[in-house]
Amino acid sequence: MSSRTTRTGPPPPPPGGVLWSEVGDIRVLLTLPAALTLQVAHPAVGAGVDAYSVFRTDPWGRGERSLRSMQLWVYGGDAAADEGRRLRRMHRTIRGTDTRGRPYHALAPATFSWVHATGFPVFLQGRKYLGRPYTDAQERQLYAEWLQVGRILGIADRDMPQTVEEFWPYYRKMLADEIEATPVVRELTDPGSPVPPPDRGPRPLRPLLRMLWPVLLPPLARFRHFVTVGLMPPEARQAIGLEWSDSQERTLRRFGRCVRAVVPVLPERVRYLPLARAARAGHRAAVQGVAMSGRTSDVTRRPGAPGRSA
Repeated sequence: MSSRTTRTGPPPPPPGGVLWSEVGDIRVLLTLPAALTLQVAHPAVGAGVDAYSVFRTDPWGRGERSLRSMQLWVYGGDAAADEGRRLRRMHRTIRGTDTRGRPYHALAPATFSWVHATGFPVFLQGRKYLGRPYTDAQERQLYAEWLQVGRILGIADRDMPQTVEEFWPYYRKMLADEIEATPVVRELTDPGSPVPPPDRGPRPLRPLLRMLWPVLLPPLARFRHFVTVGLMPPEARQAIGLEWSDSQERTLRRFGRCVRAVVPVLPERVRYLPLARAARAGHRAAVQGVAMSGRTSDVTRRPGAPGRSA
């Protein structure tokens, strides 16, 4: 992956790449809970989220902001680097004592890199169930593009494994030495944790949702728990101590078959999230414009073409 910079910083992954299709697809909504839970299984990350995050009081707003941020890393153009800088500014003051009594800072390379690194194995796990598994070449491209996203976030190459082969020993060591069932992990994976009713979406529906929330929340919480644990890589699930039965595995496979059958045939306006749709449309228009320009130039160069003397 090129380290060339735009006028504002490292460029986002290229149109047509693996992340270009992955991050804007609605299936990413199913994998985000697993990635977030694996992040906070790190003692420092879990302590920081516990002390500073609004995930308890404003879960819908936090989720919306996190999703938009991730979309900008891939589809934001020059705004991708701006978003990376914004995130680093936001994390500068996040420090304290982690769940093992050690001092932490959110931007310490080992901590910040782990938050980013979790995306790669969760992408692979999600793809195993919700889409066609990656080929070896696609997996390598995904990792190279994920490293490029790391550069956007200000992660130095020396702080992340630079190849897939280097990633897996690093990942296994983190699971063995650092990852645990932090209090935030237990809260996020508890179907009984309280969640306020949505305060987003069409305004007329909000009163109805508030009224029905006591009925809607229990099945939604069970589903959230199911996809959080099921779409977490098995070795991470084991390191955290999350239970997963053969029956749940069979259910997840059936669910995945349904998702794989339905999502690819959805119209683009339904399948892709708003920022992704806009970026994809803009890229198509730019490509078509270049093609049209090329055809026009080819016509003007032909002998006897209109506008040219014979």
